[in-house]
Amino acid sequence: MRNDGRLSRMLHVLIHMARHDGPMTSDAIARMLNTNPVLIRRTMAGLRDAGYVRSEKGHGGGWSIVVDLEAVTLLDVHQAVGGQRLFAIGIEQPELGCRVADVVNDALGDALNEAERLLTARLGSISLATLVRAFDNRCDAIQA
Repeated sequence: MRNDGRLSRMLHVLIHMARHDGPMTSDAIARMLNTNPVLIRRTMAGLRDAGYVRSEKGHGGGWSIVVDLEAVTLLDVHQAVGGQRLFAIGIEQPELGCRVADVVNDALGDALNEAERLLTARLGSISLATLVRAFDNRCDAIQA
């Protein structure tokens, strides 16, 4: 899976937001992920544009979830944060006429296409609510 970390970071953030009372600031989210608030705002903008979160400025402001978590899947989040291809194996931009790249890409192409179809279907079948419930169950198990 192509993993620049955006999907897993945003899922992490969304689970925290779902368990948090009130909005979360970009600064608080950035500290949680050990990153820059500007990067958080850029990535969260995709979720805002998709209608999953909103932001409010000023004292007491920040990011809030504005959608039913059952209605949003992991695939939705992947697409909202700018995810394109799920897999990047092979030579994406081979030299024109390079027969080695052609052979490599032909050998990998069908397998990658099938794997991407399966992963897309799986990500599309898991809601954010499912992740929040799994998190809550783990917390309950630790406390028991």
